[in-house]
This record gives sequence, C-alpha cells and structure tokens, in this order.
Amino acid sequence: MAKAIDGRRLSPEEGLRLLESHELAALGRTADALACRLHPEPYRTYNIDRNVNYTNVCVSGCRFCAFSRPPGDPEGYVIAPEELCRKIEETLALGGEQILLQGGMHPGLELAWYENLLRNIKQRYPELNIHGFSPPEIYHLSQQSGLSIDEVLGRLQDAGLGSLPGGGAEILVDRVRQIASPCKVSADGWLDVCRRWHRRGGRGSATMMFGHLETLAERIEHLDRLRQLQDETGGFTAFICWTFQPGKTALAHLPKAGPAEYLKTLAVSRLYLDNFANLQASWVTQGLKIGQLALRFGANDLGSLMIEENVVAAAGTRFRTTHEELRQAIRDAGYIPRRRNVSYQVVDGPAGG
Repeated sequence: MAKAIDGRRLSPEEGLRLLESHELAALGRTADALACRLHPEPYRTYNIDRNVNYTNVCVSGCRFCAFSRPPGDPEGYVIAPEELCRKIEETLALGGEQILLQGGMHPGLELAWYENLLRNIKQRYPELNIHGFSPPEIYHLSQQSGLSIDEVLGRLQDAGLGSLPGGGAEILVDRVRQIASPCKVSADGWLDVCRRWHRRGGRGSATMMFGHLETLAERIEHLDRLRQLQDETGGFTAFICWTFQPGKTALAHLPKAGPAEYLKTLAVSRLYLDNFANLQASWVTQGLKIGQLALRFGANDLGSLMIEENVVAAAGTRFRTTHEELRQAIRDAGYIPRRRNVSYQVVDGPAGG
C-alpha cells in the first residue's frame, strides 16, 4: 500500500496480495488518501441520467443475465419512439443531460436502424449526450453488417453517438467469458472496440462486474488490461465496478459478494489503476449507504441518480434514491455535492452544496 501512496505502480502480484488480504480498513484509508491526492477539491460528484434499454432481445445467452429475452419470446420488445421521447423528456425535466442507451444483441436490428435512432434523438434533443452501445453491441453490429469496427463506430459517431459505455466487460479473461458468455465478444475484442473508439477521439468508461466465476488473480488481470489500454490511449474517463447479482440468473447458485468484498475490490482498483482519474461508486448494487462509504474507499463520484435501471433490477436487486438523498449522502460523507457531465466536468454552480 505504501508503494501506491508513493506514486509507484503496483505489479499484478502486489495487486493480488492486496485482494487476498483482510486489511479492509487499511485498504480503505490508503485508497481514500490516494483519491484525496487526485481530487483535493472539497466536493464529490454525481450525475443525472437514465439507463434506457432500447430492446431486451438478445442472442448472447449470457448466464449472468436475467434481463434479456431470446428472439421470438413474448416478453421481448423494441422501444417505441414515443416511449423513448417520454423517457428523455422526463430525464431533461430532472436536470439530466444524457441518457445511457444500451440493449441486447438483437439479430433483427440493422446498423441503419441504430443510425436513424441516433439521428432522431439528436434532431429533437440536440444538447443531449448519448452515452450508448457497449463494446459487445458494437462488435455485434460489425459482425452483422460485415463492416469493420472502425466503420461501424464512424457511422454511429456521425449519427450522434457521444460517448461509449464500458458495459459487457464483466471480467476481461477469456476463461471466464467462455463459461459465462460464450457468444459475446472476447476480451481482446472488447478492448479493441474501446481502442478504436479512443483513436477516433471518443471517450468512455471502463467497468468490471465481479464476484461470480473469476478468481482473484483474474480480477487483477482485468484491471491490468484496462491499465495497459489506458496507458496506450488515455481514453477512459472513469472506472466503475460492481458485484454480480445472481438472483434469477443461470448462476443463481453462486454466493452473492457482500459489501466488504465490494469495498475491498474498489479500494484495490483505486490503488492499481494509477492512470484513471475517476472511480465511480456503485450504489445501485450495494445500496446508498455503501455507496456513500465507497467515497472513503477510493471513489470520487457517487454515480448517477439512475432514474431508470432494468438489468440489475431484473436479478432482484432494487435500490432507488431521490436527488436530495443522493446529495445528502455526499454531504454526510464530508463533501459538497456537485453535479457533473459525462466528461466529469462540474456543471452546477459553486453553491452546489
């Protein structure tokens, strides 16, 4: 831990030893000290957005997902334009400036459908940032259309895509992916989509869903691969990790990782990802109190008000909060709450407390 505080990079072996340790309080203090060095300002941030799932039809068949439906399932849907507009307008009315637009790997939606969707949104709501389409969705569109990743990204960017969410990373180790999501893009493929997006000048987040089939060493391998790509491109704005929610999934027999495991992994992530400016707390899977505590375990951002969230909720985990509760949680952690945009720029006034 002292090595990280001194500004020296941790090796994978050192990161693994930290994950294997039981020094939760010491890890929290060290990660907090590092976060305060990176962010000495008296505030911590959050944003207002909405996770709009444009479809739940997916051919991926991921064993950890309780949200998706196979083609032809009576519960499958594709969002209607008027429903999408209603969701966007509700978000804007609450002060939101972006939507998180994600769905499944739908076999019947072609690239032109996505381009039209983006253009229609931007035509009607030109100031809205569309944080959309995870790397597996981009890879799926490339395979389906016969176009390169670069061509798909270019066409979506031209149509209005603003930033790329880091969904679908789970654990960036193919041993895990071949068991949990064998039809989804490989670890190398996920990273390559991000690399190509960053080379286009695009920015986006990186994620990790842990606490399922991976070993502790594979968690560190995941972090190491993200750190390597960030060294190469500098395109990740933030890292977000959360615990797998096993309820109602094909992996429901697995034990659920608890708050202590979440906080430890978050703290180690802060120490290991020395080239990531921002770490986001995950109150959606842990609850607001643990999300608040995460602000003292290395996170400098409490995430989104998350007006709508469906994927985690489908597994039976349903934490909700209000705008004022989110702000109060930041105050109770000892900071002034400030609202930010997708680039982690503060967008409210200095009297944001």
